[in-house]
Amino acid sequence: MVSLHTACGATASDLAQTQYLLRFESLFHAGRGMAFPCDKQGHVDLDGMTDRARESYLYARAVIGREYAFPQVLPLAH
Repeated sequence: MVSLHTACGATASDLAQTQYLLRFESLFHAGRGMAFPCDKQGHVDLDGMTDRARESYLYARAVIGREYAFPQVLPLAH
């Protein structure tokens, strides 16, 4: 399970409505990474993200294998 504090760019109401997070784990810093609210299949709502969250998400996707591991869909602990 993933705790609420790992989400990047999500408001408390966003997290209350989601049941999953798409987690990008750092390849170099154990326990660090970025996570974004998503559906069960790992799809994120790009239009609903803040500009900063969208930029972070697109960056994490762009550096998979170089800075972040392939993302995992994790159930959110409420």
